[in-house]
Amino acid sequence: MTIGFASRAAVFTCALCTAGLLALAPAAATAGTRPNPAPPAGSKSRAAPDSLLYRSGTQVRPRAGAPEVPELSARSWLVADADSGEVLAAHDAHRRLPPASTLKTLFALTVLPVLPDGLRHTVSEEELADIGPGSSLVGVAEDRTYRISDLWNGVFLRSGNDAVHVLASLNGGWRTTAEQMQEKARALGAHDTWVKSPDGYDAPGQVSSAFDLAVFGRAGLHSPDFARYCSRAEALFPGRDGGSYGILNTNRLLTGADGVDRYPGLVGIKNGYTSNAGSTLVTAARRDGHTLVVTVLNPRSGGGHTVYEEARALLDWGFEASGRVDPVGSLDALRATSLPGPRGRPMAGPTPASAPEARDAEPERPVAWTVTCVVLLGTAGVALFLRLRWGPAVQG
Repeated sequence: MTIGFASRAAVFTCALCTAGLLALAPAAATAGTRPNPAPPAGSKSRAAPDSLLYRSGTQVRPRAGAPEVPELSARSWLVADADSGEVLAAHDAHRRLPPASTLKTLFALTVLPVLPDGLRHTVSEEELADIGPGSSLVGVAEDRTYRISDLWNGVFLRSGNDAVHVLASLNGGWRTTAEQMQEKARALGAHDTWVKSPDGYDAPGQVSSAFDLAVFGRAGLHSPDFARYCSRAEALFPGRDGGSYGILNTNRLLTGADGVDRYPGLVGIKNGYTSNAGSTLVTAARRDGHTLVVTVLNPRSGGGHTVYEEARALLDWGFEASGRVDPVGSLDALRATSLPGPRGRPMAGPTPASAPEARDAEPERPVAWTVTCVVLLGTAGVALFLRLRWGPAVQG
Protein backbone atom coordinates (compact mmCIF):
# COMPACT_ATOMS: atom_id res chain seq x y z
CA MET A 1 0.00 0.00 0.00
CA THR A 2 1.02 3.63 -0.57
CA ILE A 3 -1.39 5.30 1.89
CA GLY A 4 -0.06 8.20 4.14
CA PHE A 5 3.42 8.74 2.69
CA ALA A 6 2.72 12.30 1.48
CA SER A 7 1.19 13.21 4.81
CA ARG A 8 4.10 11.76 6.78
CA ALA A 9 6.56 13.60 4.54
CA ALA A 10 4.80 16.92 5.15
CA VAL A 11 4.85 16.34 8.90
CA PHE A 12 8.57 15.50 8.75
CA THR A 13 9.21 18.69 6.79
CA CYS A 14 7.40 20.79 9.41
CA ALA A 15 9.39 19.09 12.17
CA LEU A 16 12.64 20.01 10.49
CA CYS A 17 11.58 23.64 10.07
CA THR A 18 10.45 23.76 13.70
CA ALA A 19 13.87 22.50 14.80
CA GLY A 20 15.48 25.26 12.84
CA LEU A 21 13.27 27.89 14.43
CA LEU A 22 14.07 26.53 17.89
CA ALA A 23 17.75 26.85 17.05
CA LEU A 24 17.11 30.49 16.19
CA ALA A 25 15.33 31.24 19.49
CA PRO A 26 18.42 31.26 21.80
CA ALA A 27 20.17 33.71 19.52
CA ALA A 28 17.21 36.08 19.65
CA ALA A 29 16.93 35.69 23.41
CA THR A 30 20.56 36.63 24.08
CA ALA A 31 20.62 39.58 21.67
CA GLY A 32 19.55 42.11 24.31
CA THR A 33 21.90 41.13 27.15
CA ARG A 34 24.82 43.43 26.32
CA PRO A 35 25.84 45.61 29.27
CA ASN A 36 26.02 48.69 27.02
CA PRO A 37 23.33 49.86 24.56
CA ALA A 38 23.46 48.34 21.10
CA PRO A 39 24.26 50.67 18.20
CA PRO A 40 21.14 52.43 16.90
CA ALA A 41 19.26 50.72 14.08
CA GLY A 42 19.91 52.19 10.69
CA SER A 43 23.36 53.52 11.58
CA LYS A 44 25.32 54.34 8.46
CA SER A 45 28.56 53.27 10.15
CA ARG A 46 29.26 49.62 9.37
CA ALA A 47 31.88 49.59 12.13
CA ALA A 48 29.38 50.65 14.80
CA PRO A 49 27.98 47.17 15.72
CA ASP A 50 31.49 45.87 16.47
CA SER A 51 32.98 49.13 17.69
CA LEU A 52 35.10 48.91 20.80
CA LEU A 53 33.11 51.80 22.22
CA TYR A 54 30.09 49.52 22.64
CA ARG A 55 32.05 47.05 24.76
CA SER A 56 32.31 47.04 28.54
CA GLY A 57 35.44 48.14 30.32
CA THR A 58 38.38 50.27 29.26
CA GLN A 59 39.14 50.37 25.54
CA VAL A 60 42.53 51.55 24.24
CA ARG A 61 44.81 50.44 21.39
CA PRO A 62 48.34 51.39 22.43
CA ARG A 63 51.38 51.36 20.17
CA ALA A 64 54.89 50.74 21.39
CA GLY A 65 55.92 53.36 23.93
CA ALA A 66 52.39 54.56 24.70
CA PRO A 67 51.74 55.61 28.31
CA GLU A 68 49.44 53.48 30.44
CA VAL A 69 45.85 54.67 30.81
CA PRO A 70 45.27 55.97 34.35
CA GLU A 71 43.13 53.90 36.70
CA LEU A 72 40.03 55.93 37.53
CA SER A 73 36.99 55.48 39.75
CA ALA A 74 34.50 57.06 37.33
CA ARG A 75 31.69 54.81 36.10
CA SER A 76 32.26 56.10 32.58
CA TRP A 77 34.82 58.30 30.84
CA LEU A 78 36.20 59.20 27.42
CA VAL A 79 39.09 61.18 25.94
CA ALA A 80 39.02 62.28 22.30
CA ASP A 81 40.80 64.51 19.82
CA ALA A 82 38.51 67.52 19.43
CA ASP A 83 39.75 68.26 15.89
CA SER A 84 39.52 64.85 14.21
CA GLY A 85 36.90 63.38 16.53
CA GLU A 86 39.03 60.28 17.12
CA VAL A 87 38.45 58.63 20.48
CA LEU A 88 41.83 57.82 22.05
CA ALA A 89 40.47 55.78 24.96
CA ALA A 90 37.22 55.23 26.81
CA HIS A 91 35.57 53.29 29.61
CA ASP A 92 31.95 52.20 29.11
CA ALA A 93 31.55 55.02 26.59
CA HIS A 94 27.88 54.33 25.79
CA ARG A 95 26.75 53.53 29.32
CA ARG A 96 23.59 55.54 29.95
CA LEU A 97 23.81 57.61 33.12
CA PRO A 98 22.18 60.75 34.55
CA PRO A 99 24.12 63.73 33.14
CA ALA A 100 23.20 66.45 35.67
CA SER A 101 24.08 69.95 34.41
CA THR A 102 26.41 68.70 31.69
CA LEU A 103 23.13 68.37 29.74
CA LYS A 104 23.17 72.16 29.57
CA THR A 105 25.74 71.73 26.78
CA LEU A 106 22.95 70.31 24.60
CA PHE A 107 20.58 73.04 25.81
CA ALA A 108 23.06 75.70 24.69
CA LEU A 109 23.68 74.04 21.32
CA THR A 110 19.91 74.05 20.75
CA VAL A 111 18.91 77.52 22.01
CA LEU A 112 22.01 79.72 21.58
CA PRO A 113 21.51 80.17 17.81
CA VAL A 114 17.88 81.26 18.32
CA LEU A 115 18.15 84.16 20.78
CA PRO A 116 20.27 87.26 19.98
CA ASP A 117 22.75 88.15 22.73
CA GLY A 118 21.70 91.80 22.92
CA LEU A 119 17.97 91.11 23.27
CA ARG A 120 16.52 92.41 26.56
CA HIS A 121 13.78 90.60 28.44
CA THR A 122 11.81 91.31 31.60
CA VAL A 123 11.31 88.12 33.58
CA SER A 124 7.81 87.12 34.67
CA GLU A 125 6.75 85.09 37.71
CA GLU A 126 5.53 82.25 35.48
CA GLU A 127 8.96 81.84 33.92
CA LEU A 128 10.48 81.05 37.31
CA ALA A 129 7.79 78.56 38.31
CA ASP A 130 8.45 74.83 38.70
CA ILE A 131 12.20 75.11 39.30
CA GLY A 132 13.24 71.90 41.05
CA PRO A 133 14.01 72.10 44.78
CA GLY A 134 17.73 72.29 45.49
CA SER A 135 18.49 73.62 42.01
CA SER A 136 21.60 75.68 41.41
CA LEU A 137 20.57 79.31 40.86
CA VAL A 138 22.30 82.43 39.59
CA GLY A 139 19.71 84.80 41.11
CA VAL A 140 17.30 85.69 38.30
CA ALA A 141 14.47 87.84 39.72
CA GLU A 142 10.97 88.45 38.42
CA ASP A 143 10.20 91.92 37.01
CA ARG A 144 13.93 92.45 36.41
CA THR A 145 15.17 93.09 32.87
CA TYR A 146 18.16 91.08 31.62
CA ARG A 147 20.10 90.85 28.42
CA ILE A 148 20.18 87.38 26.88
CA SER A 149 23.96 87.40 27.35
CA ASP A 150 23.44 87.89 31.12
CA LEU A 151 21.28 84.77 31.23
CA TRP A 152 23.84 82.73 29.29
CA ASN A 153 26.53 83.79 31.76
CA GLY A 154 24.20 82.46 34.46
CA VAL A 155 23.87 79.14 32.62
CA PHE A 156 27.54 78.55 31.86
CA LEU A 157 29.21 80.03 34.92
CA ARG A 158 26.76 79.30 37.75
CA SER A 159 24.75 76.48 36.15
CA GLY A 160 21.64 78.53 36.95
CA ASN A 161 18.46 76.54 36.44
CA ASP A 162 16.55 79.80 36.84
CA ALA A 163 18.32 81.21 33.79
CA VAL A 164 17.58 78.02 31.84
CA HIS A 165 13.87 78.29 32.63
CA VAL A 166 13.70 81.85 31.32
CA LEU A 167 15.64 81.04 28.14
CA ALA A 168 13.50 77.95 27.51
CA SER A 169 10.37 80.07 27.89
CA LEU A 170 11.68 82.48 25.27
CA ASN A 171 12.45 79.51 23.03
CA GLY A 172 8.83 78.33 23.02
CA GLY A 173 8.45 76.60 26.35
CA TRP A 174 9.85 73.79 28.48
CA ARG A 175 8.39 70.87 26.53
CA THR A 176 9.18 72.40 23.14
CA THR A 177 12.78 72.97 24.18
CA ALA A 178 13.13 69.39 25.44
CA GLU A 179 11.81 68.08 22.11
CA GLN A 180 14.18 70.31 20.16
CA MET A 181 17.10 69.16 22.31
CA GLN A 182 16.16 65.56 21.57
CA GLU A 183 16.15 66.28 17.84
CA LYS A 184 19.48 68.11 18.11
CA ALA A 185 21.05 65.15 19.92
CA ARG A 186 20.03 62.75 17.16
CA ALA A 187 21.26 65.14 14.47
CA LEU A 188 24.66 65.17 16.17
CA GLY A 189 24.76 61.37 16.28
CA ALA A 190 24.06 61.14 20.03
CA HIS A 191 21.71 58.19 20.51
CA ASP A 192 22.17 57.52 24.24
CA THR A 193 20.61 60.82 25.33
CA TRP A 194 16.99 61.19 26.42
CA VAL A 195 15.90 64.66 27.49
CA LYS A 196 13.19 65.16 30.10
CA SER A 197 14.37 68.33 31.87
CA PRO A 198 16.41 70.81 29.76
CA ASP A 199 18.36 72.10 32.77
CA GLY A 200 19.74 68.64 33.63
CA TYR A 201 17.72 68.38 36.83
CA ASP A 202 17.18 64.71 37.69
CA ALA A 203 14.07 63.32 36.01
CA PRO A 204 12.92 59.73 35.44
CA GLY A 205 14.33 58.42 32.18
CA GLN A 206 16.75 61.29 31.62
CA VAL A 207 20.14 59.87 30.63
CA SER A 208 23.16 60.54 28.46
CA SER A 209 26.60 58.96 28.08
CA ALA A 210 30.28 59.85 28.06
CA PHE A 211 30.21 59.48 24.28
CA ASP A 212 27.22 61.78 23.74
CA LEU A 213 28.45 64.45 26.14
CA ALA A 214 31.83 64.49 24.39
CA VAL A 215 29.92 64.94 21.11
CA PHE A 216 28.10 67.94 22.61
CA GLY A 217 31.27 69.44 24.06
CA ARG A 218 33.15 69.09 20.79
CA ALA A 219 30.26 70.61 18.82
CA GLY A 220 30.23 73.52 21.28
CA LEU A 221 33.88 74.27 20.60
CA HIS A 222 32.93 74.80 16.94
CA SER A 223 30.38 77.47 17.97
CA PRO A 224 32.00 80.87 18.66
CA ASP A 225 29.26 81.88 21.13
CA PHE A 226 29.36 78.59 23.00
CA ALA A 227 33.17 78.62 23.10
CA ARG A 228 33.20 82.19 24.44
CA TYR A 229 30.73 81.51 27.26
CA CYS A 230 32.15 78.13 28.33
CA SER A 231 35.69 79.53 28.66
CA ARG A 232 34.67 82.56 30.75
CA ALA A 233 36.01 82.30 34.30
CA GLU A 234 34.03 85.20 35.80
CA ALA A 235 31.44 87.81 34.89
CA LEU A 236 29.10 90.43 36.36
CA PHE A 237 25.45 89.54 36.84
CA PRO A 238 22.62 92.09 37.30
CA GLY A 239 21.34 92.33 40.89
CA ARG A 240 17.86 92.99 42.20
CA ASP A 241 18.70 96.53 43.32
CA GLY A 242 19.87 97.72 39.90
CA GLY A 243 23.53 97.02 40.60
CA SER A 244 25.51 93.90 39.75
CA TYR A 245 27.61 91.26 41.47
CA GLY A 246 30.42 88.99 40.39
CA ILE A 247 29.89 85.35 39.53
CA LEU A 248 32.66 82.74 39.25
CA ASN A 249 32.62 79.68 37.00
CA THR A 250 32.00 76.52 39.01
CA ASN A 251 34.45 74.53 36.81
CA ARG A 252 37.41 74.42 39.22
CA LEU A 253 39.84 73.27 36.52
CA LEU A 254 39.15 76.57 34.77
CA THR A 255 39.32 78.88 37.80
CA GLY A 256 41.67 77.08 40.17
CA ALA A 257 39.17 77.65 43.00
CA ASP A 258 38.62 75.63 46.19
CA GLY A 259 42.08 74.11 46.23
CA VAL A 260 41.88 72.60 42.74
CA ASP A 261 44.86 73.57 40.60
CA ARG A 262 43.92 75.27 37.36
CA TYR A 263 44.72 73.11 34.33
CA PRO A 264 47.05 74.86 31.84
CA GLY A 265 45.39 75.50 28.51
CA LEU A 266 41.89 74.62 29.73
CA VAL A 267 39.14 76.01 27.50
CA GLY A 268 36.24 75.17 29.79
CA ILE A 269 32.86 73.63 28.81
CA LYS A 270 30.58 72.38 31.64
CA ASN A 271 30.44 70.58 34.98
CA GLY A 272 27.46 69.28 36.94
CA TYR A 273 26.27 67.57 40.09
CA THR A 274 23.11 66.02 41.50
CA SER A 275 22.71 63.47 44.29
CA ASN A 276 21.52 60.94 41.71
CA ALA A 277 24.11 61.62 38.98
CA GLY A 278 27.05 62.35 41.23
CA SER A 279 29.73 64.66 39.82
CA THR A 280 29.89 65.00 36.04
CA LEU A 281 32.22 66.96 33.78
CA VAL A 282 32.81 67.68 30.10
CA THR A 283 35.98 69.69 29.60
CA ALA A 284 38.58 70.51 26.96
CA ALA A 285 42.15 71.76 26.92
CA ARG A 286 44.51 72.99 24.22
CA ARG A 287 48.26 72.43 24.05
CA ASP A 288 50.59 73.25 21.12
CA GLY A 289 47.62 73.76 18.82
CA HIS A 290 46.14 70.38 19.79
CA THR A 291 42.76 70.19 21.57
CA LEU A 292 41.40 67.29 23.61
CA VAL A 293 37.88 66.84 24.96
CA VAL A 294 37.31 64.70 28.05
CA THR A 295 34.17 63.41 29.77
CA VAL A 296 34.09 62.01 33.32
CA LEU A 297 30.86 60.67 34.85
CA ASN A 298 30.26 59.78 38.49
CA PRO A 299 33.60 59.08 40.20
CA ARG A 300 32.97 56.65 43.07
CA SER A 301 35.91 57.44 45.32
CA GLY A 302 37.32 60.56 46.91
CA GLY A 303 35.45 63.79 47.51
CA GLY A 304 33.60 66.29 45.38
CA HIS A 305 36.77 67.35 43.56
CA THR A 306 37.66 63.87 42.33
CA VAL A 307 35.94 64.53 39.01
CA TYR A 308 38.47 67.31 38.30
CA GLU A 309 41.48 65.23 39.26
CA GLU A 310 40.37 62.31 37.12
CA ALA A 311 39.75 64.68 34.20
CA ARG A 312 43.23 66.12 34.77
CA ALA A 313 44.72 62.62 34.64
CA LEU A 314 42.94 61.91 31.34
CA LEU A 315 44.06 65.19 29.79
CA ASP A 316 47.67 64.54 30.82
CA TRP A 317 47.46 61.03 29.41
CA GLY A 318 45.80 62.19 26.19
CA PHE A 319 48.44 64.79 25.37
CA GLU A 320 51.23 62.31 26.12
CA ALA A 321 49.54 59.49 24.18
CA SER A 322 48.76 61.56 21.09
CA GLY A 323 50.30 59.79 18.11
CA ARG A 324 51.08 56.70 20.22
CA VAL A 325 47.66 55.06 20.20
CA ASP A 326 45.28 54.00 17.47
CA PRO A 327 41.71 55.28 17.79
CA VAL A 328 39.06 53.04 19.32
CA GLY A 329 36.23 54.93 17.65
CA SER A 330 35.09 58.32 16.40
CA LEU A 331 32.73 60.99 17.72
CA ASP A 332 31.50 61.27 14.12
CA ALA A 333 30.62 57.56 13.88
CA LEU A 334 26.85 58.08 14.14
CA ARG A 335 26.66 61.59 12.74
CA ALA A 336 25.33 62.30 9.24
CA THR A 337 28.15 64.74 8.42
CA SER A 338 31.46 65.34 10.16
CA LEU A 339 32.29 68.56 11.97
CA PRO A 340 34.91 70.81 10.37
CA GLY A 341 38.48 69.80 11.12
CA PRO A 342 41.11 67.24 10.15
CA ARG A 343 39.73 63.92 8.94
CA GLY A 344 40.12 61.06 11.37
CA ARG A 345 41.99 57.91 10.45
CA PRO A 346 39.84 54.90 9.50
CA MET A 347 39.10 52.84 12.57
CA ALA A 348 40.62 49.38 12.48
CA GLY A 349 39.37 46.33 14.34
CA PRO A 350 40.52 45.47 17.85
CA THR A 351 43.98 44.02 18.32
CA PRO A 352 44.23 40.75 20.26
CA ALA A 353 45.81 42.58 23.21
CA SER A 354 42.89 45.02 23.48
CA ALA A 355 40.00 42.59 22.98
CA PRO A 356 38.06 42.66 26.28
CA GLU A 357 36.89 39.61 28.16
CA ALA A 358 33.20 38.82 27.78
CA ARG A 359 31.21 39.87 30.83
CA ASP A 360 27.55 40.03 31.84
CA ALA A 361 26.48 38.37 28.60
CA GLU A 362 26.57 34.95 27.03
CA PRO A 363 28.30 34.48 23.66
CA GLU A 364 25.87 35.29 20.90
CA ARG A 365 25.12 32.79 18.16
CA PRO A 366 25.44 34.40 14.72
CA VAL A 367 21.89 34.96 13.48
CA ALA A 368 22.91 34.65 9.82
CA TRP A 369 24.33 31.16 10.50
CA THR A 370 21.13 30.06 12.20
CA VAL A 371 18.92 31.37 9.39
CA THR A 372 21.06 29.43 6.90
CA CYS A 373 20.47 26.24 8.89
CA VAL A 374 16.71 26.84 8.84
CA VAL A 375 16.76 27.26 5.07
CA LEU A 376 18.86 24.10 4.53
CA LEU A 377 16.68 22.01 6.83
CA GLY A 378 13.53 23.25 5.13
CA THR A 379 14.98 22.51 1.69
CA ALA A 380 15.88 18.97 2.74
CA GLY A 381 12.37 18.39 3.99
CA VAL A 382 10.80 19.61 0.75
CA ALA A 383 13.11 17.38 -1.30
CA LEU A 384 12.14 14.34 0.76
CA PHE A 385 8.47 15.18 0.39
CA LEU A 386 8.77 15.30 -3.43
CA ARG A 387 10.65 12.00 -3.52
CA LEU A 388 8.07 10.25 -1.39
CA ARG A 389 5.13 11.74 -3.29
CA TRP A 390 6.27 11.03 -6.80
CA GLY A 391 9.17 8.64 -6.41
CA PRO A 392 9.05 4.78 -6.11
CA ALA A 393 6.20 3.52 -3.92
CA VAL A 394 7.05 2.03 -0.55
CA GLN A 395 5.20 -1.25 0.04
CA GLY A 396 3.66 -1.97 3.37
